[in-house]
Amino acid sequence: MARQRLVVVGNGMAGLHFVEEIIARAPRGFDITVIGAEPVAAYNRVLLSALLAGEVAATDVLLRPREWYEAHAIELITDQTAEALDCRARQVRLQDGRTLAFDVLVLATGSDPVRLPIPGSTLPGVATFRTLADSAAFAQFAADGRPAVVIGGGLLGIEAAYALAQRGVSVSLVHVADRLMERQLDAEGAALLAQAVAAKGVRVLLNRSTAAILGRHAVEAVELTDGCRLACGLVIMAVGIRPRTALATLGGLSTGRGIVVDDGMQTSHAQVFAIGECAEHRGTCYGLVEPCYEQAKVAAAVIAGEPQRYRGTVFATNLKVSGVAVFSAGDFEGVGADSIIVRDVGMASFRKLVTRQGRLTGAVLVGDIRDALWYRDLIRCGEPVAPIRHALAFGRAFAEAA
Repeated sequence: MARQRLVVVGNGMAGLHFVEEIIARAPRGFDITVIGAEPVAAYNRVLLSALLAGEVAATDVLLRPREWYEAHAIELITDQTAEALDCRARQVRLQDGRTLAFDVLVLATGSDPVRLPIPGSTLPGVATFRTLADSAAFAQFAADGRPAVVIGGGLLGIEAAYALAQRGVSVSLVHVADRLMERQLDAEGAALLAQAVAAKGVRVLLNRSTAAILGRHAVEAVELTDGCRLACGLVIMAVGIRPRTALATLGGLSTGRGIVVDDGMQTSHAQVFAIGECAEHRGTCYGLVEPCYEQAKVAAAVIAGEPQRYRGTVFATNLKVSGVAVFSAGDFEGVGADSIIVRDVGMASFRKLVTRQGRLTGAVLVGDIRDALWYRDLIRCGEPVAPIRHALAFGRAFAEAA
């Protein structure tokens, strides 16, 4: 029986994880071709800020060397984008004119960084932070000794500012909201994070909006709406991402904010799947690694003939931001719910647990996150926690002993 032709558009973290899953489930079932837009094989995008900060080496960022693809008889095409999709003919055309036929297609096209539509946004020196090339360019900029401005106080913006500060750059972090990471942290947890970020050498400016980027031939300053001007030679915009759907639209696939998929990660065409940041499942697009990996696993199972269902992911953030451990999951604000709060000012530690009707529904941890995964699992399974509520804030070992 002839092997099916499987084409994967996107060699990011989601695309690679799908390939790992499919060869584990059906090692001889497909002739696999992977198309990557960047000149290098898949790497860990989460580590880009650590690479810029000098905390890891370039070799630590690479996920699989080219030899791995060769060993598994996978054709890896890099430095190429897919520019046209014909679902009826089951063909993908690359930018160099090549046409690839497929029996099954997986779109893992990722997302594009959003740029603010403000005056000066196209000046040289205005950048986003998404690729290895970006990290290398920022490292080179750091050697010049000029200040930088990062716009956006989400995870990526904080990490970019921290990494530049670690390189000795004078950095201002401008955020429109009243707190950092407002989608992942409550006010108190965010305030603790802001103090830690400032202690790393980053100037944090909250409740501030950018009016324009100034400069004749390149970036010279950022002007805020209150008239304040921040001199700089680099501006990094970290204000969000937009699912990359252009190829799917050309192919006539159903799209909303992202490429619309069902619980099996299938698009509106039965032989075309979408996973990762480009996919929209039940009205939600995910920008975190964990749901992207879960989607990749489900798509691989379905394609290999082992039907599974993706039912969505409870939002959970578990990471180290600017050297500070941070975790949040579920309904972390807890409006109208019961909250258990533990603070340790000396250790710069904060723990907030939200319960509704005897079940854990949200959590925020800053500093000490040793029990983060336990709290996440309790939120996801909906198991009653009323019997251990008095010990819940002190962690799994204490609660189980109690």
